[in-house]
Amino acid sequence: MKSITTLALLLVAGLSVLSIGCANKDTEKMNTELKQFLTAFEAKYAPLGKEANLAAFDASLSGKDEDYKKSGDLEILRSTMFSNKEDFAKLKKFRDSGAITDPSLKRQLDILYWAFQSRQIDEKKIEEIIRMEKGVEKKFSTFRAEVNGKVYSDNEIEDILKKSTSSTELEAAWTASKKVGEAVSADVLALVKMRNEAARSLGFKNYHAMQLELSEQDPAMIETLFDELDALTRDAFASLKGDIDTYLAKRLNLPKEQLMPWHYQNRYFQEAPKIYDVDLDAFYKDKDVVALTTKYYAGIGLPIDDMVAKSDLFEKPGKYQHAYCTDIDRLGDVRVVCNVKPTYSWMGTLLHEYGHAVYSKNMDRAMPFFEREEAHIFATEAIAMLFGRFASNPAFLKDVVGVPAAEADKVADASRKSLRLEQLVFSRWAQVMYRFEKAMYENPDQDLNTLWWDIVEKYQMIKRPAGRNAPDWASKIHIALSPCYYHNYLMGELLASQLWFHINGAVLGNADPMTQSFAGKTAVGAYLADNVFKLGRSLFWNDMIEGATGEKLTPKYYAKQFVN
Repeated sequence: MKSITTLALLLVAGLSVLSIGCANKDTEKMNTELKQFLTAFEAKYAPLGKEANLAAFDASLSGKDEDYKKSGDLEILRSTMFSNKEDFAKLKKFRDSGAITDPSLKRQLDILYWAFQSRQIDEKKIEEIIRMEKGVEKKFSTFRAEVNGKVYSDNEIEDILKKSTSSTELEAAWTASKKVGEAVSADVLALVKMRNEAARSLGFKNYHAMQLELSEQDPAMIETLFDELDALTRDAFASLKGDIDTYLAKRLNLPKEQLMPWHYQNRYFQEAPKIYDVDLDAFYKDKDVVALTTKYYAGIGLPIDDMVAKSDLFEKPGKYQHAYCTDIDRLGDVRVVCNVKPTYSWMGTLLHEYGHAVYSKNMDRAMPFFEREEAHIFATEAIAMLFGRFASNPAFLKDVVGVPAAEADKVADASRKSLRLEQLVFSRWAQVMYRFEKAMYENPDQDLNTLWWDIVEKYQMIKRPAGRNAPDWASKIHIALSPCYYHNYLMGELLASQLWFHINGAVLGNADPMTQSFAGKTAVGAYLADNVFKLGRSLFWNDMIEGATGEKLTPKYYAKQFVN
Protein backbone atom coordinates (compact mmCIF):
# COMPACT_ATOMS: atom_id res chain seq x y z
CA MET A 1 0.00 0.00 0.00
CA LYS A 2 2.84 2.31 0.93
CA SER A 3 4.61 1.70 -2.37
CA ILE A 4 1.43 2.47 -4.34
CA THR A 5 0.98 5.74 -2.45
CA THR A 6 4.59 6.68 -3.03
CA LEU A 7 4.23 5.86 -6.71
CA ALA A 8 1.10 8.00 -6.91
CA LEU A 9 2.85 10.91 -5.19
CA LEU A 10 5.81 10.63 -7.53
CA LEU A 11 3.42 10.57 -10.47
CA VAL A 12 1.59 13.67 -9.23
CA ALA A 13 4.90 15.41 -8.58
CA GLY A 14 6.08 14.49 -12.05
CA LEU A 15 2.90 15.82 -13.60
CA SER A 16 3.27 19.06 -11.58
CA VAL A 17 6.83 19.51 -12.76
CA LEU A 18 5.70 18.82 -16.30
CA SER A 19 2.82 21.30 -15.94
CA ILE A 20 5.11 23.99 -14.52
CA GLY A 21 7.58 23.34 -17.29
CA CYS A 22 4.86 23.71 -19.91
CA ALA A 23 3.58 26.86 -18.26
CA ASN A 24 7.07 28.32 -18.17
CA LYS A 25 7.51 27.51 -21.85
CA ASP A 26 4.14 29.13 -22.65
CA THR A 27 5.10 32.22 -20.66
CA GLU A 28 8.48 32.40 -22.33
CA LYS A 29 6.86 31.98 -25.75
CA MET A 30 4.29 34.70 -25.04
CA ASN A 31 6.96 37.14 -23.82
CA THR A 32 9.10 36.42 -26.88
CA GLU A 33 6.14 36.99 -29.19
CA LEU A 34 5.35 40.31 -27.49
CA LYS A 35 8.96 41.46 -27.83
CA GLN A 36 8.85 40.60 -31.52
CA PHE A 37 5.56 42.46 -31.92
CA LEU A 38 6.94 45.58 -30.20
CA THR A 39 10.10 45.55 -32.30
CA ALA A 40 8.17 45.18 -35.55
CA PHE A 41 5.61 47.83 -34.63
CA GLU A 42 8.29 50.32 -33.60
CA ALA A 43 10.13 49.74 -36.88
CA LYS A 44 7.02 50.87 -38.75
CA TYR A 45 5.73 53.51 -36.35
CA ALA A 46 8.89 55.46 -35.44
CA PRO A 47 9.78 56.69 -38.95
CA LEU A 48 6.16 57.48 -39.78
CA GLY A 49 5.75 59.32 -36.49
CA LYS A 50 8.82 61.41 -37.21
CA GLU A 51 7.60 62.27 -40.69
CA ALA A 52 4.14 63.20 -39.37
CA ASN A 53 5.60 65.40 -36.62
CA LEU A 54 7.83 67.22 -39.10
CA ALA A 55 4.91 67.79 -41.44
CA ALA A 56 2.76 69.19 -38.63
CA PHE A 57 5.62 71.47 -37.60
CA ASP A 58 6.04 72.74 -41.17
CA ALA A 59 2.30 73.32 -41.63
CA SER A 60 2.06 75.35 -38.43
CA LEU A 61 4.80 77.65 -39.74
CA SER A 62 3.53 78.15 -43.28
CA GLY A 63 -0.25 78.01 -42.95
CA LYS A 64 -0.35 76.66 -46.52
CA ASP A 65 -3.14 74.38 -47.72
CA GLU A 66 -0.73 71.87 -49.22
CA ASP A 67 1.26 71.65 -45.99
CA TYR A 68 -1.87 71.06 -43.93
CA LYS A 69 -3.01 68.42 -46.42
CA LYS A 70 0.33 66.62 -46.16
CA SER A 71 0.17 66.83 -42.36
CA GLY A 72 -3.38 65.46 -42.39
CA ASP A 73 -2.47 62.60 -44.73
CA LEU A 74 0.42 61.53 -42.52
CA GLU A 75 -1.66 61.86 -39.36
CA ILE A 76 -4.25 59.58 -40.90
CA LEU A 77 -1.56 57.01 -41.72
CA ARG A 78 -0.21 57.20 -38.18
CA SER A 79 -3.64 56.89 -36.63
CA THR A 80 -4.53 54.01 -38.95
CA MET A 81 -1.64 52.01 -37.53
CA PHE A 82 -3.43 52.02 -34.19
CA SER A 83 -6.75 51.03 -35.70
CA ASN A 84 -5.44 47.74 -37.11
CA LYS A 85 -7.84 45.08 -35.84
CA GLU A 86 -5.39 42.17 -36.13
CA ASP A 87 -2.71 43.96 -34.12
CA PHE A 88 -5.25 44.93 -31.47
CA ALA A 89 -6.38 41.30 -31.21
CA LYS A 90 -2.76 40.29 -30.60
CA LEU A 91 -2.36 42.91 -27.89
CA LYS A 92 -5.58 41.74 -26.27
CA LYS A 93 -4.34 38.15 -26.36
CA PHE A 94 -1.08 39.16 -24.68
CA ARG A 95 -2.95 41.16 -22.06
CA ASP A 96 -5.57 38.53 -21.30
CA SER A 97 -3.00 35.74 -21.03
CA GLY A 98 -1.56 36.98 -17.75
CA ALA A 99 1.75 35.61 -18.98
CA ILE A 100 3.51 38.97 -19.39
CA THR A 101 5.33 39.40 -16.09
CA ASP A 102 8.35 41.51 -17.00
CA PRO A 103 7.48 45.05 -15.68
CA SER A 104 8.82 46.88 -18.72
CA LEU A 105 7.12 44.58 -21.20
CA LYS A 106 3.86 44.79 -19.25
CA ARG A 107 4.06 48.58 -19.19
CA GLN A 108 4.68 48.81 -22.94
CA LEU A 109 1.81 46.42 -23.53
CA ASP A 110 -0.57 48.59 -21.49
CA ILE A 111 0.56 51.80 -23.22
CA LEU A 112 0.03 50.34 -26.69
CA TYR A 113 -3.22 48.65 -25.72
CA TRP A 114 -4.73 51.96 -24.57
CA ALA A 115 -3.52 53.70 -27.73
CA PHE A 116 -5.09 51.00 -29.91
CA GLN A 117 -8.30 50.83 -27.90
CA SER A 118 -9.15 54.47 -28.54
CA ARG A 119 -8.90 53.92 -32.30
CA GLN A 120 -10.88 50.72 -32.75
CA ILE A 121 -13.44 52.48 -34.87
CA ASP A 122 -14.14 52.62 -38.57
CA GLU A 123 -11.07 53.85 -40.44
CA LYS A 124 -13.15 56.17 -42.60
CA LYS A 125 -14.50 57.78 -39.43
CA ILE A 126 -10.96 58.30 -38.14
CA GLU A 127 -9.97 59.89 -41.43
CA GLU A 128 -13.04 62.13 -41.37
CA ILE A 129 -12.22 63.31 -37.83
CA ILE A 130 -8.60 64.04 -38.68
CA ARG A 131 -9.48 65.89 -41.89
CA MET A 132 -11.96 68.04 -40.01
CA GLU A 133 -9.45 68.73 -37.21
CA LYS A 134 -6.85 69.83 -39.74
CA GLY A 135 -9.39 72.11 -41.38
CA VAL A 136 -10.27 73.69 -38.03
CA GLU A 137 -6.59 74.06 -37.17
CA LYS A 138 -6.01 75.93 -40.42
CA LYS A 139 -8.93 78.27 -39.69
CA PHE A 140 -7.45 79.11 -36.29
CA SER A 141 -3.95 79.55 -37.71
CA THR A 142 -4.99 81.89 -40.48
CA PHE A 143 -7.73 83.81 -38.63
CA ARG A 144 -7.02 87.46 -37.93
CA ALA A 145 -9.44 89.70 -36.06
CA GLU A 146 -10.75 92.70 -37.97
CA VAL A 147 -11.74 95.97 -36.31
CA ASN A 148 -13.01 98.88 -38.41
CA GLY A 149 -11.43 97.42 -41.51
CA LYS A 150 -8.02 96.85 -39.92
CA VAL A 151 -6.62 93.35 -39.40
CA TYR A 152 -5.03 92.39 -36.06
CA SER A 153 -3.00 89.40 -34.89
CA ASP A 154 -3.72 87.73 -31.56
CA ASN A 155 -0.72 89.53 -30.06
CA GLU A 156 -2.11 92.88 -31.22
CA ILE A 157 -5.58 92.13 -29.85
CA GLU A 158 -4.08 91.19 -26.49
CA ASP A 159 -2.08 94.42 -26.55
CA ILE A 160 -5.25 96.48 -27.04
CA LEU A 161 -7.03 94.63 -24.23
CA LYS A 162 -4.13 95.23 -21.86
CA LYS A 163 -3.47 98.89 -22.64
CA SER A 164 -6.61 100.63 -23.86
CA THR A 165 -8.88 102.50 -21.45
CA SER A 166 -11.64 103.05 -24.00
CA SER A 167 -14.59 100.73 -23.41
CA THR A 168 -15.64 101.16 -27.03
CA GLU A 169 -12.23 100.10 -28.31
CA LEU A 170 -11.99 97.25 -25.82
CA GLU A 171 -15.40 95.86 -26.70
CA ALA A 172 -14.66 96.07 -30.42
CA ALA A 173 -11.34 94.22 -30.05
CA TRP A 174 -12.80 91.55 -27.77
CA THR A 175 -15.83 91.01 -30.01
CA ALA A 176 -13.66 90.79 -33.14
CA SER A 177 -11.46 88.14 -31.50
CA LYS A 178 -14.54 85.99 -30.85
CA LYS A 179 -15.45 85.87 -34.53
CA VAL A 180 -13.20 82.82 -34.92
CA GLY A 181 -15.73 80.98 -32.76
CA GLU A 182 -18.43 81.67 -35.33
CA ALA A 183 -16.12 80.46 -38.09
CA VAL A 184 -15.39 77.10 -36.47
CA SER A 185 -18.32 76.33 -34.12
CA ALA A 186 -20.26 74.13 -36.53
CA ASP A 187 -17.16 72.05 -37.28
CA VAL A 188 -16.24 71.81 -33.60
CA LEU A 189 -19.72 70.65 -32.65
CA ALA A 190 -19.61 68.07 -35.44
CA LEU A 191 -16.25 66.89 -34.10
CA VAL A 192 -17.69 66.59 -30.58
CA LYS A 193 -20.50 64.37 -31.84
CA MET A 194 -18.16 62.26 -33.97
CA ARG A 195 -15.78 61.79 -31.05
CA ASN A 196 -18.68 60.79 -28.80
CA GLU A 197 -19.95 58.31 -31.36
CA ALA A 198 -16.51 56.75 -31.58
CA ALA A 199 -16.13 56.56 -27.79
CA ARG A 200 -19.54 54.97 -27.28
CA SER A 201 -18.83 52.39 -29.95
CA LEU A 202 -15.92 51.30 -27.76
CA GLY A 203 -18.04 51.04 -24.64
CA PHE A 204 -17.26 54.37 -23.01
CA LYS A 205 -19.84 56.79 -21.61
CA ASN A 206 -18.62 59.58 -23.89
CA TYR A 207 -15.39 60.95 -25.37
CA HIS A 208 -14.52 62.99 -22.28
CA ALA A 209 -14.71 59.93 -20.03
CA MET A 210 -12.75 57.87 -22.56
CA GLN A 211 -9.93 60.40 -22.77
CA LEU A 212 -9.49 60.40 -19.01
CA GLU A 213 -9.69 56.64 -18.57
CA LEU A 214 -7.27 55.85 -21.39
CA SER A 215 -4.75 58.29 -19.93
CA GLU A 216 -4.83 56.53 -16.54
CA GLN A 217 -7.10 59.07 -14.89
CA ASP A 218 -10.22 58.09 -12.98
CA PRO A 219 -13.02 60.52 -14.00
CA ALA A 220 -14.53 60.36 -10.51
CA MET A 221 -11.16 61.20 -8.95
CA ILE A 222 -10.70 64.16 -11.30
CA GLU A 223 -14.16 65.48 -10.46
CA THR A 224 -13.44 65.17 -6.74
CA LEU A 225 -10.13 66.96 -7.18
CA PHE A 226 -11.75 69.84 -9.07
CA ASP A 227 -14.51 70.13 -6.49
CA GLU A 228 -11.82 70.28 -3.80
CA LEU A 229 -9.91 72.94 -5.73
CA ASP A 230 -13.10 74.93 -6.27
CA ALA A 231 -13.74 74.99 -2.53
CA LEU A 232 -10.06 75.68 -1.85
CA THR A 233 -9.80 78.71 -4.15
CA ARG A 234 -13.31 80.18 -4.20
CA ASP A 235 -13.08 82.58 -1.25
CA ALA A 236 -9.51 83.67 -1.96
CA PHE A 237 -10.42 84.32 -5.59
CA ALA A 238 -13.60 86.22 -4.66
CA SER A 239 -11.56 88.51 -2.43
CA LEU A 240 -8.98 89.13 -5.16
CA LYS A 241 -11.75 89.55 -7.75
CA GLY A 242 -13.05 92.40 -5.60
CA ASP A 243 -9.59 93.99 -5.74
CA ILE A 244 -9.49 93.52 -9.51
CA ASP A 245 -12.89 95.15 -9.97
CA THR A 246 -11.97 98.09 -7.74
CA TYR A 247 -8.78 98.67 -9.73
CA LEU A 248 -10.38 98.30 -13.16
CA ALA A 249 -13.39 100.47 -12.30
CA LYS A 250 -11.07 103.28 -11.26
CA ARG A 251 -8.75 102.81 -14.25
CA LEU A 252 -11.62 102.77 -16.74
CA ASN A 253 -13.78 105.35 -14.93
CA LEU A 254 -16.71 102.96 -14.70
CA PRO A 255 -18.98 101.73 -11.90
CA LYS A 256 -18.03 98.20 -10.86
CA GLU A 257 -21.40 96.85 -11.96
CA GLN A 258 -20.67 97.96 -15.54
CA LEU A 259 -17.47 95.93 -15.89
CA MET A 260 -17.75 93.46 -18.76
CA PRO A 261 -15.56 90.60 -20.06
CA TRP A 262 -13.58 92.91 -22.38
CA HIS A 263 -12.44 94.98 -19.40
CA TYR A 264 -10.33 92.20 -17.85
CA GLN A 265 -7.27 92.69 -20.08
CA ASN A 266 -7.47 89.27 -21.73
CA ARG A 267 -9.75 87.54 -24.22
CA TYR A 268 -10.79 84.88 -21.70
CA PHE A 269 -9.80 86.27 -18.28
CA GLN A 270 -7.38 83.36 -18.10
CA GLU A 271 -4.51 85.67 -17.22
CA ALA A 272 -4.51 88.12 -14.34
CA PRO A 273 -5.09 91.82 -15.04
CA LYS A 274 -2.20 94.08 -14.05
CA ILE A 275 -3.52 95.56 -10.82
CA TYR A 276 -0.32 95.82 -8.79
CA ASP A 277 2.27 98.56 -8.98
CA VAL A 278 4.75 96.63 -11.04
CA ASP A 279 5.33 96.77 -14.78
CA LEU A 280 6.96 93.42 -15.47
CA ASP A 281 7.09 94.17 -19.19
CA ALA A 282 9.51 97.01 -18.42
CA PHE A 283 12.13 94.50 -17.27
CA TYR A 284 12.05 92.69 -20.61
CA LYS A 285 11.36 95.38 -23.22
CA ASP A 286 15.04 95.74 -24.16
CA LYS A 287 16.03 92.13 -23.51
CA ASP A 288 16.68 89.16 -25.76
CA VAL A 289 14.26 86.81 -24.03
CA VAL A 290 15.43 83.84 -26.12
CA ALA A 291 19.00 84.40 -24.95
CA LEU A 292 17.82 84.72 -21.34
CA THR A 293 15.96 81.42 -21.63
CA THR A 294 19.01 79.71 -23.12
CA LYS A 295 21.25 81.12 -20.38
CA TYR A 296 18.90 80.01 -17.62
CA TYR A 297 18.52 76.39 -18.71
CA ALA A 298 22.27 76.05 -19.29
CA GLY A 299 22.82 77.28 -15.75
CA ILE A 300 20.72 74.52 -14.19
CA GLY A 301 22.44 71.83 -16.23
CA LEU A 302 19.76 71.40 -18.89
CA PRO A 303 21.17 73.12 -22.01
CA ILE A 304 18.75 73.94 -24.84
CA ASP A 305 20.99 75.47 -27.55
CA ASP A 306 20.40 72.62 -29.99
CA MET A 307 16.63 72.83 -29.55
CA VAL A 308 16.57 76.62 -29.95
CA ALA A 309 18.47 76.24 -33.23
CA LYS A 310 15.70 74.02 -34.65
CA SER A 311 12.80 76.02 -33.25
CA ASP A 312 10.76 78.80 -34.89
CA LEU A 313 10.26 81.57 -32.37
CA PHE A 314 9.11 84.77 -34.10
CA GLU A 315 5.98 86.00 -35.90
CA LYS A 316 5.39 85.53 -39.60
CA PRO A 317 2.29 85.69 -41.85
CA GLY A 318 0.13 82.56 -41.83
CA LYS A 319 2.00 81.06 -38.90
CA TYR A 320 0.27 79.40 -35.94
CA GLN A 321 -0.21 82.22 -33.44
CA HIS A 322 0.08 80.30 -30.21
CA ALA A 323 2.99 78.35 -28.70
CA TYR A 324 3.81 74.68 -28.47
CA CYS A 325 6.64 72.18 -28.07
CA THR A 326 6.97 69.06 -30.20
CA ASP A 327 9.18 65.99 -29.79
CA ILE A 328 9.93 65.01 -33.38
CA ASP A 329 11.53 61.60 -32.95
CA ARG A 330 11.93 60.68 -29.23
CA LEU A 331 15.68 60.83 -29.88
CA GLY A 332 16.41 64.43 -28.96
CA ASP A 333 15.00 66.41 -31.89
CA VAL A 334 12.73 68.66 -29.86
CA ARG A 335 11.39 71.96 -31.19
CA VAL A 336 9.39 74.93 -29.97
CA VAL A 337 7.08 77.26 -31.87
CA CYS A 338 6.44 80.74 -30.45
CA ASN A 339 5.67 84.29 -31.62
CA VAL A 340 8.11 86.02 -29.31
CA LYS A 341 8.02 89.65 -28.26
CA PRO A 342 10.26 91.19 -25.56
CA THR A 343 7.54 91.02 -22.90
CA TYR A 344 6.97 89.42 -19.53
CA SER A 345 4.29 87.13 -21.02
CA TRP A 346 6.60 85.78 -23.71
CA MET A 347 9.44 85.38 -21.22
CA GLY A 348 7.14 83.14 -19.22
CA THR A 349 6.01 81.32 -22.36
CA LEU A 350 9.59 80.58 -23.44
CA LEU A 351 10.50 79.26 -20.00
CA HIS A 352 7.31 77.19 -20.11
CA GLU A 353 7.79 75.69 -23.56
CA TYR A 354 11.45 74.86 -22.99
CA GLY A 355 10.37 73.21 -19.73
CA HIS A 356 8.43 70.80 -21.93
CA ALA A 357 11.48 70.57 -24.18
CA VAL A 358 14.03 69.63 -21.51
CA TYR A 359 11.65 66.92 -20.27
CA SER A 360 11.43 65.38 -23.76
CA LYS A 361 15.11 65.79 -24.56
CA ASN A 362 16.40 64.25 -21.34
CA MET A 363 14.47 61.00 -21.32
CA ASP A 364 16.69 57.93 -21.22
CA ARG A 365 17.16 57.06 -24.89
CA ALA A 366 18.09 53.49 -23.94
CA MET A 367 14.54 53.13 -22.63
CA PRO A 368 12.08 51.19 -24.82
CA PHE A 369 10.50 53.44 -27.46
CA PHE A 370 6.96 53.12 -26.14
CA GLU A 371 7.98 54.13 -22.62
CA ARG A 372 9.95 57.11 -23.97
CA GLU A 373 7.32 59.77 -23.34
CA GLU A 374 6.23 61.82 -20.34
CA ALA A 375 4.81 60.00 -17.31
CA HIS A 376 1.59 61.84 -18.04
CA ILE A 377 0.72 64.91 -20.07
CA PHE A 378 0.18 66.89 -16.87
CA ALA A 379 3.64 65.86 -15.64
CA THR A 380 5.30 67.69 -18.52
CA GLU A 381 2.90 70.59 -17.93
CA ALA A 382 4.13 70.66 -14.33
CA ILE A 383 7.75 71.06 -15.43
CA ALA A 384 6.75 73.77 -17.90
CA MET A 385 4.80 75.61 -15.21
CA LEU A 386 7.52 75.22 -12.60
CA PHE A 387 9.88 77.18 -14.84
CA GLY A 388 7.32 79.48 -16.47
CA ARG A 389 6.50 80.97 -13.07
CA PHE A 390 10.00 82.40 -12.78
CA ALA A 391 9.34 85.24 -15.24
CA SER A 392 7.88 87.32 -12.39
CA ASN A 393 10.22 86.02 -9.69
CA PRO A 394 12.35 88.80 -8.11
CA ALA A 395 15.29 86.42 -7.69
CA PHE A 396 15.07 85.50 -11.38
CA LEU A 397 15.02 89.20 -12.30
CA LYS A 398 18.26 89.68 -10.39
CA ASP A 399 20.02 86.41 -11.16
CA VAL A 400 19.11 85.98 -14.83
CA VAL A 401 17.68 89.19 -16.27
CA GLY A 402 20.30 91.36 -14.62
CA VAL A 403 17.95 93.76 -12.86
CA PRO A 404 19.82 95.63 -10.07
CA ALA A 405 19.08 94.13 -6.66
CA ALA A 406 17.62 97.35 -5.27
CA GLU A 407 15.24 97.66 -8.22
CA ALA A 408 14.17 94.01 -8.06
CA ASP A 409 13.65 94.25 -4.31
CA LYS A 410 11.33 97.22 -4.78
CA VAL A 411 8.94 95.11 -6.85
CA ALA A 412 9.36 91.88 -4.89
CA ASP A 413 6.13 92.12 -2.92
CA ALA A 414 4.06 93.20 -5.93
CA SER A 415 5.66 90.47 -8.07
CA ARG A 416 4.71 87.77 -5.58
CA LYS A 417 1.19 89.14 -5.32
CA SER A 418 1.00 89.16 -9.11
CA LEU A 419 1.99 85.49 -9.30
CA ARG A 420 -0.58 84.58 -6.66
CA LEU A 421 -3.22 86.51 -8.56
CA GLU A 422 -2.21 84.82 -11.83
CA GLN A 423 -2.52 81.40 -10.24
CA LEU A 424 -5.92 81.98 -8.71
CA VAL A 425 -7.27 83.60 -11.87
CA PHE A 426 -5.99 80.68 -13.92
CA SER A 427 -7.35 78.08 -11.50
CA ARG A 428 -10.84 79.49 -11.93
CA TRP A 429 -10.46 79.61 -15.71
CA ALA A 430 -9.36 75.96 -15.70
CA GLN A 431 -12.55 75.16 -13.78
CA VAL A 432 -14.54 76.75 -16.62
CA MET A 433 -12.78 74.68 -19.26
CA TYR A 434 -13.07 71.41 -17.34
CA ARG A 435 -16.74 71.90 -16.40
CA PHE A 436 -17.76 73.08 -19.87
CA GLU A 437 -16.07 70.26 -21.78
CA LYS A 438 -17.41 67.63 -19.40
CA ALA A 439 -20.96 68.96 -19.78
CA MET A 440 -20.61 69.46 -23.55
CA TYR A 441 -19.56 65.87 -24.17
CA GLU A 442 -22.31 64.62 -21.87
CA ASN A 443 -24.90 66.53 -23.91
CA PRO A 444 -23.68 68.37 -27.03
CA ASP A 445 -27.27 69.20 -28.06
CA GLN A 446 -27.89 71.55 -25.14
CA ASP A 447 -27.64 75.34 -25.48
CA LEU A 448 -23.85 75.55 -25.39
CA ASN A 449 -23.76 79.34 -25.75
CA THR A 450 -25.79 79.74 -22.56
CA LEU A 451 -23.96 76.92 -20.79
CA TRP A 452 -20.63 78.65 -21.45
CA TRP A 453 -21.68 81.90 -19.80
CA ASP A 454 -23.44 80.13 -16.93
CA ILE A 455 -20.14 78.44 -16.07
CA VAL A 456 -18.09 81.59 -16.66
CA GLU A 457 -20.31 83.55 -14.27
CA LYS A 458 -20.15 80.85 -11.61
CA TYR A 459 -16.40 80.20 -11.58
CA GLN A 460 -14.84 83.42 -12.95
CA MET A 461 -17.46 85.73 -11.47
CA ILE A 462 -17.72 87.98 -14.53
CA LYS A 463 -20.98 88.94 -16.21
CA ARG A 464 -22.09 87.84 -19.65
CA PRO A 465 -22.76 90.64 -22.14
CA ALA A 466 -26.47 91.47 -22.21
CA GLY A 467 -28.30 89.67 -24.99
CA ARG A 468 -25.18 87.95 -26.31
CA ASN A 469 -25.86 84.63 -28.02
CA ALA A 470 -22.69 83.59 -29.85
CA PRO A 471 -20.46 80.48 -29.75
CA ASP A 472 -17.79 82.15 -27.62
CA TRP A 473 -16.84 78.72 -26.28
CA ALA A 474 -15.65 77.72 -29.76
CA SER A 475 -13.15 80.59 -29.92
CA LYS A 476 -10.88 78.73 -27.49
CA ILE A 477 -8.61 76.59 -29.62
CA HIS A 478 -8.15 73.89 -26.99
CA ILE A 479 -11.83 72.91 -27.12
CA ALA A 480 -11.48 72.14 -30.80
CA LEU A 481 -7.97 70.73 -31.09
CA SER A 482 -6.84 69.65 -27.61
CA PRO A 483 -10.11 68.19 -26.33
CA CYS A 484 -10.53 67.04 -22.75
CA TYR A 485 -6.99 68.21 -21.98
CA TYR A 486 -7.31 71.45 -20.07
CA HIS A 487 -7.79 69.92 -16.63
CA ASN A 488 -4.21 68.69 -16.95
CA TYR A 489 -2.96 72.28 -16.79
CA LEU A 490 -4.37 72.74 -13.31
CA MET A 491 -3.11 69.33 -12.23
CA GLY A 492 0.25 70.44 -13.59
CA GLU A 493 0.11 73.53 -11.39
CA LEU A 494 -0.45 71.30 -8.34
CA LEU A 495 2.55 69.15 -9.21
CA ALA A 496 4.67 72.21 -10.00
CA SER A 497 4.10 73.49 -6.45
CA GLN A 498 4.80 70.04 -5.01
CA LEU A 499 8.10 69.88 -6.93
CA TRP A 500 8.91 73.49 -6.02
CA PHE A 501 8.78 72.82 -2.28
CA HIS A 502 10.56 69.48 -2.58
CA ILE A 503 13.44 70.90 -4.64
CA ASN A 504 13.89 73.86 -2.33
CA GLY A 505 13.80 71.70 0.77
CA ALA A 506 15.21 68.26 0.00
CA VAL A 507 17.48 69.13 -2.93
CA LEU A 508 18.77 72.64 -2.21
CA GLY A 509 18.07 73.04 1.49
CA ASN A 510 16.56 76.51 1.08
CA ALA A 511 14.90 77.83 4.19
CA ASP A 512 12.91 80.44 2.22
CA PRO A 513 11.68 79.04 -1.10
CA MET A 514 10.10 82.35 -2.08
CA THR A 515 13.51 83.95 -2.63
CA GLN A 516 14.88 81.31 -4.99
CA SER A 517 15.24 81.23 -8.80
CA PHE A 518 17.28 77.98 -9.11
CA ALA A 519 19.65 79.97 -11.36
CA GLY A 520 23.06 78.29 -11.61
CA LYS A 521 21.93 75.32 -9.50
CA THR A 522 22.92 72.28 -11.54
CA ALA A 523 21.55 70.07 -8.76
CA VAL A 524 18.06 71.08 -9.93
CA GLY A 525 18.62 69.76 -13.44
CA ALA A 526 20.25 66.59 -12.11
CA TYR A 527 17.35 65.95 -9.71
CA LEU A 528 14.70 66.42 -12.39
CA ALA A 529 16.62 64.35 -14.95
CA ASP A 530 17.15 61.44 -12.57
CA ASN A 531 13.78 61.42 -10.81
CA VAL A 532 11.38 62.56 -13.51
CA PHE A 533 12.73 62.88 -17.05
CA LYS A 534 14.74 59.68 -17.41
CA LEU A 535 11.88 57.54 -16.13
CA GLY A 536 9.68 58.43 -19.08
CA ARG A 537 6.41 56.56 -18.83
CA SER A 538 7.87 53.47 -17.21
CA LEU A 539 5.77 54.10 -14.09
CA PHE A 540 2.16 55.04 -13.38
CA TRP A 541 2.19 58.83 -12.96
CA ASN A 542 1.31 58.85 -9.26
CA ASP A 543 4.02 56.30 -8.52
CA MET A 544 6.54 58.52 -10.29
CA ILE A 545 5.40 61.53 -8.24
CA GLU A 546 5.64 59.57 -5.00
CA GLY A 547 9.13 58.39 -5.90
CA ALA A 548 10.26 61.92 -6.82
CA THR A 549 8.71 63.84 -3.90
CA GLY A 550 7.88 61.26 -1.23
CA GLU A 551 4.11 61.83 -1.65
CA LYS A 552 1.43 61.15 -4.22
CA LEU A 553 -0.11 64.17 -5.96
CA THR A 554 -1.66 66.52 -3.43
CA PRO A 555 -3.10 70.05 -3.63
CA LYS A 556 -1.69 71.04 -0.23
CA TYR A 557 1.49 72.56 -1.66
CA TYR A 558 -0.45 74.61 -4.20
CA ALA A 559 -2.60 75.88 -1.34
CA LYS A 560 0.50 76.59 0.75
CA GLN A 561 2.04 78.60 -2.08
CA PHE A 562 -0.96 80.49 -3.43
CA VAL A 563 -4.06 80.23 -1.24
CA ASN A 564 -3.08 80.28 2.42
